[in-house]
Amino acid sequence: MASTVTPRPAPRPEGRRPGYGQLLRTPGAWTFLLPGFAARQPFGMLTLSLVLLVQHTTGSYGAAGAVAAVTGTSMALAAPLAGRLTDRYGQRAVVVPSVLAHAASAALLLVLALSHAPLWALFAVAVPTGATVPQIGPMVRARWGVALKDSPLASTAAAFESVTDEATFVIGPLLATALCTAVTPAAGLVAEATLTLVGGLLFAAQRRSQPPVERAGGSRGKRASALRVPGVRVLVVAFLGVGFVFGGMQVSLAAFTEAIDRPGLNGVLYGIFAAGNMLSGLACGAIAWRAAPQARLLTGYAALGLTASALWAADSAFLLGALGLVVGVCVAPVIVTGFTLVGDMVLGARTEAFTWLSGAVALGQAGAATVAGQFEDRLWDGAGFLVPMIGVLLALVTLLAARSRLYPPPGGAGSVAVRPVA
Repeated sequence: MASTVTPRPAPRPEGRRPGYGQLLRTPGAWTFLLPGFAARQPFGMLTLSLVLLVQHTTGSYGAAGAVAAVTGTSMALAAPLAGRLTDRYGQRAVVVPSVLAHAASAALLLVLALSHAPLWALFAVAVPTGATVPQIGPMVRARWGVALKDSPLASTAAAFESVTDEATFVIGPLLATALCTAVTPAAGLVAEATLTLVGGLLFAAQRRSQPPVERAGGSRGKRASALRVPGVRVLVVAFLGVGFVFGGMQVSLAAFTEAIDRPGLNGVLYGIFAAGNMLSGLACGAIAWRAAPQARLLTGYAALGLTASALWAADSAFLLGALGLVVGVCVAPVIVTGFTLVGDMVLGARTEAFTWLSGAVALGQAGAATVAGQFEDRLWDGAGFLVPMIGVLLALVTLLAARSRLYPPPGGAGSVAVRPVA
């Protein structure tokens, strides 16, 4: 097997805090950042594109949310497996077949929806559509880990990746809404599949920056899962709550704007929410934190629970936009700190560890889309906004009860190395 050549670690700054400019000057960074940004668009476009398409063809937000939920659930369940395969065989070996299969599955789902196929057929094809979404975000984070090694820029990279993720949730919903409302309800899914395919193939072609494949020889099958690390399991629950915010907001905002006969505002309102998240993420990477990451995570999550609890009371687009902005500001510190913690906890199987968190977001998003859709169909307009509140508060209780597990002991968990977090 040909050896991989990894970029040199970024130079250690002298006398000043590391920043985004220095991070982006890391040799080879742009070769994976640009195609990676295009290929991670499913997380910003897929759920909303499906909701708008299926609601258009069936007239039901419950059905639309259910199809989106099946897609998100299969994405979440397949993500850790994709992470383990990536750690074992390399990123290119996983990305190429994934993006090809995703494009084919999305095309079939589109045809079935437009032909008014029965709901069970949409569910059946939604499974491979979600399962084949490439885990580009965790792969980019793994590439940063190789490029930076022990550089102080590692935490800056975690914040930058959170901002990049949130940029997809600004651009993706706006693009999906614009295409589905101004062109055709099918256009959002077409654009999502195209970006995934083209961006994924270009990303896979960047071999120089990908992490080296760690083969374990005869003991390869005994490699422990990153989920064996107690702190990872706690963070999975926390990120499930974040997924409830994303999924509940997407479905509920679509229903709200439809109810006030202004569907074009859907992407704008969700974009405001995501913009708050993105700006907060930028700030997280620029601040020299003195508080321990565990304390920052608990504080950020408590703030998220408080702000998410006010969404259901909003009765105007202006108030909903303002509340959404504040909720978005509270989401970013949780995501940035969570990824920073898991990167420090797990020294091996790092891609898999990242996919557990991104998969948890997808699973929470899927569950929230289902429940919020049912609430909107069966209860009052805006009842779907109860879902983010419920999901975050339940996760907060769990996080507080298990907070001691965010401090893992030194040593190993199977073949997954862990280290104490400062």
